[in-house]
Amino acid sequence: MAEIAQSLQPTVNSDSLNRSKKTKAKIFRICMYALMVLIGLILVFPYLFMISKSLMSREEIASAELVLIPAVPQFSNYLQVVQDSGYIEAFGNTMFVIIFNLIAVPLSATFIAFGFARCKFWGKNVLFGFMLSTMMLPAVVTQIPLYSLYNSLGWLNTLLPLTIPNITGGGAIYIFLARSFLQSLPKEIDDAAKIDGAGPLRRYFFIGLPLCKPIIIYIMINVFNSNWGDYYGPLIWRLNDDFPATLAYRVFYTLTNSMVSNDMINIRMAAGVLMSVVPAVLFFIFQKQLIEGVAMDGLKG
Repeated sequence: MAEIAQSLQPTVNSDSLNRSKKTKAKIFRICMYALMVLIGLILVFPYLFMISKSLMSREEIASAELVLIPAVPQFSNYLQVVQDSGYIEAFGNTMFVIIFNLIAVPLSATFIAFGFARCKFWGKNVLFGFMLSTMMLPAVVTQIPLYSLYNSLGWLNTLLPLTIPNITGGGAIYIFLARSFLQSLPKEIDDAAKIDGAGPLRRYFFIGLPLCKPIIIYIMINVFNSNWGDYYGPLIWRLNDDFPATLAYRVFYTLTNSMVSNDMINIRMAAGVLMSVVPAVLFFIFQKQLIEGVAMDGLKG
């Protein structure tokens, strides 16, 4: 019996150790989930606070007491935003900028990237390295030269600075991502097209561009978000009130204008909520493509 008890003792100790490890793992997992929930609540609280303020009346907004939940939700605040002619005109300008860039940036970025990835020419690597070096330049460094250039061209106080420069790819990062994706494609496809007599342009439009669909979707989503919420660009190129304001600039201007800083806060909060809804919906719809785009470039680049 003593020998049997000794043989069973290691098994009992092993089972108790396994149960102890499982218990510690469960406790650690619960603590991590609780911490993530706490961080999530902290991050989402400002957005919930904005939604709450957008549904309040002027009296509740002006109240000296902190009011977190409106007594009677004022959904008419959102209708007032939609009915405001200034916001409607700004929405039209924003959609013009977005649609132009949604076409120009992916098309030009993939076109330039195709040249770097699939074409041979003298100084290609040096030129590509020089292009990548522009990513290290802070945007503030180029503001004054660009302002002087656009002023000489007569582009100030127009939407041209927000559209025409993006014909060159929309930035080095998009060209780099597209080039990395194109380099991951089999070169045999290009070789077969060359044998059939296809030139560089034909190979780009009929082979390269259709195969770039994943990275194009990724670029388009980022282009939409950057242009939808861009107020800094219009703020720089604006000269006077004749400027065709975008929606983000319109919200920023009404938020910082001293004449209305203490009035219509609920309307501005409603406009902010409406501004944030579209990017949020796009993220939930295309989050798979966004993650795959980053992972694909990281693995194949």
